Amino acid sequence: MNALVRPTLARHFHRIAWLAVALTACVVVFGAFVRLSDAGLSCPDWPTCYGRATWPSAAQDAAAHAASEIRPFETHKAWREQVHRHLAASLGVIVLLLALLAVRRRRFGVSLVIGASLLVAAAIPAYMYGHIGLAFALAGAGEAVLLIAAMRWSNIDLARAAVLTLAVIVFQALLGKWTVTMLLKPVIVMGHLLGGLTTFSLLVWMAWRATNLPIRLADARVLRRWLVAGIVVLGVQIALGGWTSANYAALACGGGGWTTAEHHYLDFPRCVGQWWPPADFREGFVLWRGIGVDYEGGVLDGASRIAIQMAHRMMAVVAALYLLVLAVRLYRLPGMRGWSSLLGVLVLVQVSLGILNVKLSLPLHVAVAHNAGAAALLFVLVTLLARLREPERVA
Repeated sequence: MNALVRPTLARHFHRIAWLAVALTACVVVFGAFVRLSDAGLSCPDWPTCYGRATWPSAAQDAAAHAASEIRPFETHKAWREQVHRHLAASLGVIVLLLALLAVRRRRFGVSLVIGASLLVAAAIPAYMYGHIGLAFALAGAGEAVLLIAAMRWSNIDLARAAVLTLAVIVFQALLGKWTVTMLLKPVIVMGHLLGGLTTFSLLVWMAWRATNLPIRLADARVLRRWLVAGIVVLGVQIALGGWTSANYAALACGGGGWTTAEHHYLDFPRCVGQWWPPADFREGFVLWRGIGVDYEGGVLDGASRIAIQMAHRMMAVVAALYLLVLAVRLYRLPGMRGWSSLLGVLVLVQVSLGILNVKLSLPLHVAVAHNAGAAALLFVLVTLLARLREPERVA
């Protein structure tokens, strides 16, 4: 890292970045818990919950608010959604602080970041008072300022990465709002999951860069290409997993819904007792459907959900094989056996959790662990991408 920026970053930035990494992991995993426990619409208004900054303690406290006409209050679910929102808001504050630290030496850097943040903040009361167009314009203007600044600045002091992460956080907030207002529209739910893991990846990359603990290998350049490809493959599989969850297709192949032990067994690796059952891929992968439809519980027929589940399974084979080959390649390099073993074990655990989700009819703790496994795999790949360097040349 450049000697000029190291004193300002290494003393504070990397510690805050690691705090943000830990909090993002909590937000991602807790968000999976909220989604998989069917609590995503438990607070039908946004950003409040039945008009409260926290959540009502009893049904009679929520009855006076207009949101109770949209959905009856459920105590055991509402706290989950609102706690998730507060965790995400706390993460936003930490990422804002990271951005301010990273751009403090840039001309007008602090002013641009604060100005963009104020625009986004002003969009929230505008939305709450019903000025939807104004709210969208304010949030869009703030996003535009952040993205333009990120593209103009270099990354020697992590200014570009920090501001880009803040822009992703802002868009994540919008996706969170749309998840509620568009009634769990699958493409929004999937995008929200991908946005959370993108935030996690950016923060992991920044934290390692600021910590400055390189791993020097002669094959670093080639290995980085392998890692980038691995992140892309894993990202596609995560997107398919999010699409499967958002369309309630995890148990489309039987998953314990059948009565006989024989058929229960055939739901994996077969699907509804067949190696290739009738599946409607065209209907299963329509990304955008009508507005105003309540997608809780899913709206697709069996053949469409089977198509989604089969696509997720096939891509899982591709992703697992690629990452295992990458683990073998890492194992042959000096000093990389620990990372190789960790990657291989995580792949096998993740595949096992996916199978258990089907065999055990999607128990909540296994499904949440499956989401956490995806984050752990991303952590390993992004860590290696951030730390790998070629050997320093000696003059």
